[in-house]
Amino acid sequence: MGDMGADEPAQAQSAWSRVDTSVPHSARVWNYWLGGKDNFPADRELGDKVFEVYPDIVHVARAQREFLVRAITYLAGEVGIRQFLDIGTGLPTADNTHEVAQRIAPDSRIVYVDNDPLVLVHARALLTSAPGGATAYVDADVRAPDTILTEAAELLDFTEPVALVMFGIVGNVADNDEASTIVKRLLDGVRPGSYLALNDGTHGEAVDKAIAITQADGHPYNLRTPEQVTSFFDGLELVEPGVVSTPLWRPVPGSEPQPLHIFGGVGRKP
Repeated sequence: MGDMGADEPAQAQSAWSRVDTSVPHSARVWNYWLGGKDNFPADRELGDKVFEVYPDIVHVARAQREFLVRAITYLAGEVGIRQFLDIGTGLPTADNTHEVAQRIAPDSRIVYVDNDPLVLVHARALLTSAPGGATAYVDADVRAPDTILTEAAELLDFTEPVALVMFGIVGNVADNDEASTIVKRLLDGVRPGSYLALNDGTHGEAVDKAIAITQADGHPYNLRTPEQVTSFFDGLELVEPGVVSTPLWRPVPGSEPQPLHIFGGVGRKP
């Protein structure tokens, strides 16, 4: 687990040595679409190639971030969740999970999980916290749910409810059965009254072309059908309006959301 001790600069330096800025990197490309500054020419070149065939990708990136804000606001505010396990963190931008949760409840505790050396470089930025709360970082792959649960237990109390946050991460697992098994194992590790907030990309003519471009560049991503995304919530009590195109999930009053090829929802473990 990442910590704020003396080893952190050494860990970051070691991680940075593994980062190649001359080839595009999925987290940096995503950062580019979000309007961030943690990207390089190779990332912007790939990002522009994808944008040419699928201009909505910028809207998808922002819609996922906006969905995260609404979901965490619901969980911390309306439900009273105080512990969050965010798997597939990505590069920090505005309104990270701990920022949204701790604005509502400063005592919230958040564990971020990623296995990306670039994200590790930015762990110091993620490892900030409101007084009374706490954040930590676990360097692990989504395919290692037992490792994630074990290391997250150093900060989180699994005898109390936890919100699992899995945005755009299960698409990194090619086999749908394997992805479902991973989600189920993580849910088995949290107590009743916990929640799953998850979204993922879905098929469409333009988005399929975009995925072909990223795959050719060595960044495969596995789109799913809305029904497959819904299946990750099997056994859970879905929060209204269920699993929908994420801009349509509890939109801000007065907004006019348009559906995109990204579906998600929030469910409660009974």
